[in-house]
Amino acid sequence: MSISRRTFLESAALSAAVPAATAAPGDRPNVLYIILEDTGPHMACYGEPLVRTPNLDAFAKQGIRFNHAYCTAPVCSASRSALMSGRYQTNIGAHNHRTWEWHKTTLPTPAKHVADWFRDAGYFTCNLQPVKKAAVNGAAGAGKVDLNFHAHGPDKEKFFDGIDWKQRKDGQPFFAHLTIIETHKGQGWKIARQRPKPELVDPDKLKLAAYYPDDPIARDEYANYLDSYQLVDSYVGQVMARLEADGLAKNTVVVISSDHGPLFRGKQFLYDGGTHIPLLVRFPDGKDAGKVDDHFVSGIDIAPTLLGFAGIKPPAGALQGQDVFASDAKVRDHVFTARDRMDTSIDRMRAVRTKQFKYIRNYCPGTPYMQTNEYKEKEYPTWNLVKALAKQGKLNREQALFAAAEKPIEELYDVLADPDEVHNLARSSAYKKTLNELRTLVDGFVAENDKRVQFEDPLDIYRGYYKRLPEDAA
Repeated sequence: MSISRRTFLESAALSAAVPAATAAPGDRPNVLYIILEDTGPHMACYGEPLVRTPNLDAFAKQGIRFNHAYCTAPVCSASRSALMSGRYQTNIGAHNHRTWEWHKTTLPTPAKHVADWFRDAGYFTCNLQPVKKAAVNGAAGAGKVDLNFHAHGPDKEKFFDGIDWKQRKDGQPFFAHLTIIETHKGQGWKIARQRPKPELVDPDKLKLAAYYPDDPIARDEYANYLDSYQLVDSYVGQVMARLEADGLAKNTVVVISSDHGPLFRGKQFLYDGGTHIPLLVRFPDGKDAGKVDDHFVSGIDIAPTLLGFAGIKPPAGALQGQDVFASDAKVRDHVFTARDRMDTSIDRMRAVRTKQFKYIRNYCPGTPYMQTNEYKEKEYPTWNLVKALAKQGKLNREQALFAAAEKPIEELYDVLADPDEVHNLARSSAYKKTLNELRTLVDGFVAENDKRVQFEDPLDIYRGYYKRLPEDAA
């Protein structure tokens, strides 16, 4: 049945407070969370001129588009750990990418994975898995979880009840988690290029950021990413069609977002290219359709917001984020992000972003941004291009910054005047007041959230990645 948003949320809050068996079927909304991989807000509805995303654009018109959503870490496992727990990954010791099985954390009481809260309230939880296309009308997810903490219960890797909402009991509401992985560098990029050439993004028409070398390699990689976005858009259309076909669209809140940003200077780094993510929310009654929201949303707000749709309120101390639709939600004037170990690259950065400024503190200033990183070197041609051109002295000032031999201790950018973040103002006396204010914010964030953060033993890192010690034969 179709219900108004107010009735929808009020009935959800009431029924979530009582045992599931006493709640009338259909009273509580289903919640579908679609998480895209390695994507910034590069949809047409966000102003990307060359990409075709008709399904995502239609979805945005039917719901709310948030312009200032930011993940808390620019890499999947750390970011997802925050997204799914509602707590900063640094706060729960889930900050390194990746975390070996013997190092995975247990969430501190009373924190839980978001699916646990839904399950406790009588919801069926599922993580859509790759299955035969006929089973789900082509709308299957990657099945990705990728968290740096263990699940509650005897099976440390089981976070969900099943792999499809069809497995639930009659009348039981569901929380579904769906990863669409095709924008992650890999097979999806290859499949995207199989579309007719007129449907592909023309690399020569791209407007590159100042830090990109204007080279065919860089242009082609960026264009291929946008092509993969178009492939993802078609999958989103399939998911929405399935909701309609299953008769669920009129009682399902749908959220579409991402884990972090893409490409060579985005993914794994604290510039906006790595932390700025899309966020679209559609209510089943069409309330606030077409609305654009310019408030800050942090990655730690996703879990409490998902729970809020069902009227689920975990106890005090369980979450650090907030339900952005709650009547008592506070207006954020800044968001925090953090970078720690990325694969075998040992690093630590903390950042705060306001509407005008970005401040980054580098805790390993003697190291380069572009440390040796097998993943980046294997998957991102532009990464290798920049390194090669830097050695040849063929980069201009803005392009050469990322290839510098050492990072500065601090970075400060006016993101309104300098959206590419290539003019560091940290040593400018004109910005001393701003610098000190943002320093204080980062100091407070670190004091509250970095108690479980420490540098790892390099032998553990080596053993985790290569399954042996350096002196052992390969």
